[in-house]
Amino acid sequence: MGQIYAEIKISNPSQNELQPVNAKALVDTGALFLCIPEHIAIQLNLTEFEKREVTIADGSKKLVPYVGPIKINYENRMCLTGALVLGDMVLLGAIPIEDMDLIIHPAQLKLTINPQNPNIAGALVM
Repeated sequence: MGQIYAEIKISNPSQNELQPVNAKALVDTGALFLCIPEHIAIQLNLTEFEKREVTIADGSKKLVPYVGPIKINYENRMCLTGALVLGDMVLLGAIPIEDMDLIIHPAQLKLTINPQNPNIAGALVM
């Protein structure tokens, strides 16, 4: 399977006067969280809440800032979350993907809205 990318809009819901950032995000279900580069955290004036120890792809551990709040928009979906400040590109992990009720089509290399819930995001809560 090749890499899947999605165009998302990232904003700071606590500072509406700031323009959102449009980003090409790598969709990665092997990752849990949203990861953003430092320059996006600075542009959106995000608050650092704590440091978190993360394990990166090569197995090494690193201490990184956890920032927020962040609003993610993708097509007709949105979610509110925090992000790890890490790397040089946006990475969209499993938690925001699930929160927005999105589906990955590996053969099409595409992220799409769940066709069972085309107008409103659904969630399994049992």
